[in-house]
Amino acid sequence: MPDQTHKKTGAFLEQDGVIKTQLDNGLKVLIREMRHAPVASFWIWYRVGSRNEVPGITGISHWVEHMQFKGTPRYPEEVLDRMISRLGGHWNAMTSFDWTTYYEVLPASKILLGLELEADRMVNTRFEPAEVESERTVILSERSGSENSPSWLLYEEMLSMAFRIHPYRTTVIGERVDLESISCEDLRNHYRRYYVPNNAVAVLVGDVDAGDAINQIAGLFGSIPRGDDLPEVHRPEPQQRGERRVVVRRDGQTAFVSAAYRAFEVTHPDFFTLMIIDSILAGASGLNFMSTAHTSNKTSRLYRSLVETELAAGVGGGMVATIDPYLYSITAVVREGRTIREVESALNTELAKIASGDINEREFEKARKQAKALFAYESESVSSQGFWLGFAETLVGDYAWFDHYLDRLMSVSLADVKRVAAEIFDPDKRTIGWYMPTGAQQKSNQI
Repeated sequence: MPDQTHKKTGAFLEQDGVIKTQLDNGLKVLIREMRHAPVASFWIWYRVGSRNEVPGITGISHWVEHMQFKGTPRYPEEVLDRMISRLGGHWNAMTSFDWTTYYEVLPASKILLGLELEADRMVNTRFEPAEVESERTVILSERSGSENSPSWLLYEEMLSMAFRIHPYRTTVIGERVDLESISCEDLRNHYRRYYVPNNAVAVLVGDVDAGDAINQIAGLFGSIPRGDDLPEVHRPEPQQRGERRVVVRRDGQTAFVSAAYRAFEVTHPDFFTLMIIDSILAGASGLNFMSTAHTSNKTSRLYRSLVETELAAGVGGGMVATIDPYLYSITAVVREGRTIREVESALNTELAKIASGDINEREFEKARKQAKALFAYESESVSSQGFWLGFAETLVGDYAWFDHYLDRLMSVSLADVKRVAAEIFDPDKRTIGWYMPTGAQQKSNQI
């Protein structure tokens, strides 16, 4: 059980080993001291992602993330990597549906550099026309690379079919037509609107003194002006009233079948129940984008029913934590010599079984332990701790969601799993996708 200690220290609230404060300009600050290694990780999270985009500027959040590595007058691009590497550290960034985050991992005695870099590029990132055009080429190339993946192409088509209204219908990288037309001024405006202290969370984890660190963060970020209050995204997806289908035909050798069901937002009481269901069906999914941990899915239902029977060459499930309701998806790779229809039929049979309540106590306990073990592996390092604290504070509005993750996971009952499985795996709430290759194996993969 996590430490439930709450303590007020001056203007700071300390709870479960995390010191939290908020600067006058709205920046939230979280610090957790971890003394087991002389390392620290600094994160800056912005509550902006593809969810905040509209047609015409899809992909702009990801593009702004790229531009953040082009440097500032104080830290030109050519010196940034050299500075971090010389100290034995590393840095990177990620953009998702609901957030964008940047991080540095450095020797604890040098972490001030990470704080300085992030405070500087919160306000001073350059959007030079030549650099914007150069990065347009890079991002279009990145999108072309994604389009070469059959599973990604199918995923993109299924998103646009599963969501008619909500911005989740567009991939994070954005539509090609928008990437070809987004302007330098569009990028600057997006940056100035969302990269403001009152839309950000700063997280520092590692071998640091929390009091000193708060003073350093306040000194670097405290003078940055608060931005305008940002309107909430409110585009609720209407009820789905029947199964939807999409077929993608393209050159290739391998067929895929995917099923996506309307699911829950991260704050929904049944989100953790669906995580157990995912573990039963396809093996536990991790939510930590930093993690390299994984568990085998060879004991999962879908592996046994699709892969061991030689219908599919592989199968996997996908959990995504989002602010608004998203999808729970399953994708199977059709084995050579088998048909898409055969694989879909077997998949639907397994989903109908679990929806009917065909789950025993032993299977449930094993899946819950697997999900618990994966989370433990995903939470060990200072960088993973920084990820989780910022992720929870940004998505949920409370970092304690991370500290009580296991409590919520382990409170799920078998009755909960049966109830939620019956709700989720409703054929009227699903989108089915087929990727049908037009190459040499096409005949064996016909419907």
